[in-house]
Amino acid sequence: MVFISPKTDFAFKKIFGSKKSKDILVSFLNAVLYDGQDILQDLEILDPYQAPRIKGVKDSYLDVKAVTADYKTVIIEMQVLNALGFEKRILYNAAKAFSIQLDVGESYNLLNPVIALTITDFEMFPNSPKVISRYRLKETEELTDYTSGIELVFIELPKFNKSLEELETLTDKWVYFLKSANKLPSVPPRWKRFLPLTKRLKWQEKAS
Repeated sequence: MVFISPKTDFAFKKIFGSKKSKDILVSFLNAVLYDGQDILQDLEILDPYQAPRIKGVKDSYLDVKAVTADYKTVIIEMQVLNALGFEKRILYNAAKAFSIQLDVGESYNLLNPVIALTITDFEMFPNSPKVISRYRLKETEELTDYTSGIELVFIELPKFNKSLEELETLTDKWVYFLKSANKLPSVPPRWKRFLPLTKRLKWQEKAS
């Protein structure tokens, strides 16, 4: 028995984007965004289709979209191939998720932050060794934040080289799972505390 790769479209959306996946998504976001701390307690998983408000504007189809208990919108994409214009698509989807929060006549101060989390099976930033990187709008010399309205977070799977025995943190385990779950014959004993994911892995099992 082996596990389906979470990098496939079906598996990724089933793990993180189904209505029963809320606790799994909370665990994953706490690992990636908050260094494994239990900062995020609750969220609502939304329809990932971002309908345009203006006729003729390009549609957006995300892998996962959620809003957290503190009203932050999180959009998540898994990308296996480095398609032409992909980096611009990330900006487009983040900007759209930010802008479609408002209806006509509503005040701009009602806008809440958007976090665009992108997982790639290729290197986005080959000049940096970081597996997880975060970007915001900043002043070019003093590097002060302009706003926390839109944040881009990237996980580059090829840069993660820890073995199963070397995993230490919840973040390590999640990144390893995303990269190598299809190579695991069973749930590792050390992952008994890696919940709620290990409760749900059997749905992915298939004959090798």
